[in-house]
Amino acid sequence: MNLIFIFGDQLSLSLPSLAEVNKADDVILMCEVRAEATAVKHHKKKIAFLFSAMRHFADELMREGYDVCYVKIDDPENTQSFAAELKRAVNRYRPQNVLITEPSEHRVRELVKAWQENLDCDVTIFPDDRFLCSAADFQAWAEGRKQLRMEYFYRSLRRKYDVLMEGDKPVGGAWNYDKQNRSPAKEKLSIPKPYMEAPDAVTQDVMDLVAELFSDHFGDMEPFHYAVTRQGALEALDHFIETRLANFGTYQDAMLSGQPWMFHSHISLYLNCGLLGPLECIRKAELAYHAGQAPLNSVEGFIRQILGWREYVKGIYDMKMPGYVAENYLEAKRALPEFYWSGQTQMNCLKHCVTETRENAYAHHIQRLMVLGNFALIAGLNPDEVNAWYHLVYADAYEWVELPNVSGMVLFADGGVLASKPYAASGAYINRMSNYCGSCSYKVSAKNGPKACPFNYLYWNFMIENHDKLSANPRMAMPYRTLSKMDQAKRAAVISDAHRFFKKIESGEIV
Repeated sequence: MNLIFIFGDQLSLSLPSLAEVNKADDVILMCEVRAEATAVKHHKKKIAFLFSAMRHFADELMREGYDVCYVKIDDPENTQSFAAELKRAVNRYRPQNVLITEPSEHRVRELVKAWQENLDCDVTIFPDDRFLCSAADFQAWAEGRKQLRMEYFYRSLRRKYDVLMEGDKPVGGAWNYDKQNRSPAKEKLSIPKPYMEAPDAVTQDVMDLVAELFSDHFGDMEPFHYAVTRQGALEALDHFIETRLANFGTYQDAMLSGQPWMFHSHISLYLNCGLLGPLECIRKAELAYHAGQAPLNSVEGFIRQILGWREYVKGIYDMKMPGYVAENYLEAKRALPEFYWSGQTQMNCLKHCVTETRENAYAHHIQRLMVLGNFALIAGLNPDEVNAWYHLVYADAYEWVELPNVSGMVLFADGGVLASKPYAASGAYINRMSNYCGSCSYKVSAKNGPKACPFNYLYWNFMIENHDKLSANPRMAMPYRTLSKMDQAKRAAVISDAHRFFKKIESGEIV
């Protein structure tokens, strides 16, 4: 008989290892273990979401006729680690073979290698075909290229899967409609509520357990309204397409106080744990365009996030690990400020984004990149600490998606492997794309002094500190031309303001 081990981010009936199951003889093993919940001290809501989704998936497997051995976190016999639970199951069932679909994270892949050596049975690992580009195919695409750029990778996948194509040409005549997707939102904009589910008995039991066992973890448990089943995830996808997709593109970079969801889909947590597949999300959006339900700029922008960006970061991760985790091109060393945990800061944009992250285990991509990430970049925060924070606070975060996004896109720590330039910006960008600045203690119009928006002088201090490494980048030519015209008094004021600000953070003052 076979023992099939399923990880918590593999909640899919189409899993390659399940295709080999003989329901009459084989057993599926799933387990909730403390070692994985605390390897990174994940947001309480993320743990609750995954444990509940795992339990519901196990129930679905049993309804489909599979024999499932499910170990709960509070089982008194639970050894609280993947390896020990697998060993215990092997001793119990005496399988000839353990079947595993390849884990998405490098750390867990290394664990699996040890299992192959230490178990008294064969271990067969199936490639995870739930991504649309395999690691080998990405490597082949990247081979010989001086620079890797997501746009060209994305176009190759558009052709391969015939997505928004008319023959060999893109629908509408352009590959990318990003220029139409940068509109700020008006405060009176009507934004529909996101898909929400009330916790059922299974989810409530899990929430109670997580509150008890992981009380020292970051984040609010309630309100909890995420889907925890395949059916719920499909309903969340349909709800997005019906109510939000039409405006998603236009306002995808916009931010409003008290509107954490905007027109975004909020399906990444379902995609990344297996409740949804990438191609089915893409096809539904494509159908909405052809049915006239949503404009091309919105549909293409949504599809690009999945077919382009999601596949691209997975390819970078697989190609660059394990060394990618140590990248620190800009030699950033400052410690992560306390306000990333508490939200206690006079900078209104950061206060909003941290607070909403704590409440929801979610923030949309511009909040993550251009507020939380932008500050981390221009303040020179240590990549190890910033990566750890992003990994633990978001329900959709796994190392394969978090690390390239943070080290590559947010911090430029890889020196330009993933992104062509650092995404650094002053307060003017945040003011243009949000209404945060109007209620801030600082003045976004002020460039220097105690009341000036810290993003303003930190931006220019970042340019000064990293001149030798960034000034030759063609995409940084304009800001460096501006910097070259800045007189010495202005430069001195920038550096003085930045150092004053950093000293306040280091001394524990609220900034």
